[in-house]
Amino acid sequence: MNSIRLGCDYNPEQWTPDVWRADVALMREAGVDLVAINIFGWSSLEPAPGQYAFDDLDEIIELLHANGIRVNLGTGTSSPPPWLTTRHPEVLPAAADGTTRYPGGRQAWCPSSPVFRDRAFALVREVARRYGEHPALALWHVSNELGCHNALCYCETSAEAFRTWLRRRYGKIETLNEAWGTSFWSQRYGDWAEIQPPRAALSVRNPAQIVDFHRFSSDELLDYYRGETAILRAHSSAPVTTNFMVTAHIRNLDYWSWAPEMDVIANDHYLDHRLGDPVAELSFAADLTRGLAGGRPWILMEQAAGAVNWQPHNLTKAPGEMLRNTLTHVARGADSICFFQWRASAQGAEKFHSAMLPHAGTDTVAWREVLRLSAALDAIGEVAGTTVDADVALIFSWESWWAAEGEARPSQAVEYLDQVHATHRALRELGVTCDIVSPDADLSGYRLVVVPCLYMVGDVAAERITEYVAAGGHLLVTFFSGIVDERDRIRLGGYPGAFRDVLGVRTEEFAPLKPGHEVTLTNGATGALWTERLRTTTASTVASYLDGPLPGIPAITRNEFGDGVAWYLATSLDARGMRDMARNVVQNAAVDLLKEDGGDVEAVRRTGDGRSYLFVVNHGVNPVEYPATGHNLITDERVGGTLRVEGGGVGVVREEAPA
Repeated sequence: MNSIRLGCDYNPEQWTPDVWRADVALMREAGVDLVAINIFGWSSLEPAPGQYAFDDLDEIIELLHANGIRVNLGTGTSSPPPWLTTRHPEVLPAAADGTTRYPGGRQAWCPSSPVFRDRAFALVREVARRYGEHPALALWHVSNELGCHNALCYCETSAEAFRTWLRRRYGKIETLNEAWGTSFWSQRYGDWAEIQPPRAALSVRNPAQIVDFHRFSSDELLDYYRGETAILRAHSSAPVTTNFMVTAHIRNLDYWSWAPEMDVIANDHYLDHRLGDPVAELSFAADLTRGLAGGRPWILMEQAAGAVNWQPHNLTKAPGEMLRNTLTHVARGADSICFFQWRASAQGAEKFHSAMLPHAGTDTVAWREVLRLSAALDAIGEVAGTTVDADVALIFSWESWWAAEGEARPSQAVEYLDQVHATHRALRELGVTCDIVSPDADLSGYRLVVVPCLYMVGDVAAERITEYVAAGGHLLVTFFSGIVDERDRIRLGGYPGAFRDVLGVRTEEFAPLKPGHEVTLTNGATGALWTERLRTTTASTVASYLDGPLPGIPAITRNEFGDGVAWYLATSLDARGMRDMARNVVQNAAVDLLKEDGGDVEAVRRTGDGRSYLFVVNHGVNPVEYPATGHNLITDERVGGTLRVEGGGVGVVREEAPA
């Protein structure tokens, strides 16, 4: 592509044909060139079993095509029609307590159900045959947000599928018993038929079983995706994807295993105002999506024009916020920007969800913000195809997320994603862009690798990280890392288990803090949530506790290992303390800082084909000045050494090479 695409999700089945024509005219005015349709079209396309009605979908596709708008065509299978769940109630999913979840919302289906798959695949086959080579087709959109509501199903069909998955994974029942530690609490199995999903129990459940059930559930939905994809590829040459949910409140799918199956990576992201810093989480999600894309450009498949409808307090966006949010995604690798949805619904569960075209129509701030964004995307179109360069890798693991937040752990106040976000936020505030990578990634090209709260890590990944440091790399590991192997089995001999040698420390026991309690460090920082009875073996102490349960015990250490350096952080630092430590670590690793301190400004650079583009996004209210030379694509002005970005504004500079 030679431009940044602007797109939306459209639900023509909610409107009459005269509205379609008015909508497409407005889409052209807004610069929309990619439209997702047929996302929830099953009951319209197949109103009765085996009876298909394509006239309306034909008409809307032809209307979009006649107006030069490409189609991101959904397979329509994300929610079954009432006739299917009425005739076949066995397709309905079950919650952890064993009770059935009924229709009335969406995704009321069991991922393992052969009946559901049979009917869904039949629909996909009809859609693919009809539209597979249509000139308007740009992309196939499999289902929608797979696993958003039904990722974990505990019904009998899922139970049998889980047992089949376990047989493939372990081969022998004794191998499973060893992996799950079933000698504890008399859980030893004698036959595969005895194994159930980890349904709700009277006490704490087996943590290894729970992690394996997460793995199975992710694999089961991925297998479903493969089923739809095989049909599409048999009838069409268009690329295939589905919309991921890389966000703070969805954790049930291991997207590292999904990403290789996608022709292009797409993500849905919504600001989550339940978080302390939703904008920082947006940046993290964009970096993680780029990591899933292997550094290549990706699609923001959904975002909100204003408020959503599913949070306790659904905050609208202030003028300029849509532009700032969007260009943050673009800065971090997105080359297509899409919204849910085009026209705000008049009925249904999402009638209060914002849209590009709000209930009040075009004489609105929201519509003018859409036009403003469209003009900005046109202005920076030449950025498309460039990539984001990073000297720092941050290791992220869905499996570790599942395991670290088990039912019985040292502190319920310690949450995996909070610690990952805190580390990423500190680097972002210094202008350090991270590639977010899996534990199995090649680390050799990075100056610094950051490992936050990686509770679960396999032997191969741990060895790779250790070898990276020995070869001259720099490493930062934070607390509750390296504790268990992939079976959720404790690495004996002292914490942090897999990383003891490379870090040069040994922890005898954890000493978590109660929420609200803090400790002071000798470097002036404060810590919370966590301390450890730690001693150094080969490491030097950077800072110790002045007070709390462990005065005088090291809290931050530095170890020279081989040709590299490894740092360990044994507490949860306050924001400034974390930023100061990050600055020390990145400077020690000779990583360039695009900024010198925190604040509300983020800076990211994209490069490619001899071009370099600097994005400066000012989330604050005060103007900032930033060193840059080149041409500001947003304002169409030359920048002669200093870029001024007003409060709430953005700048995108095509940089000039140094003389």
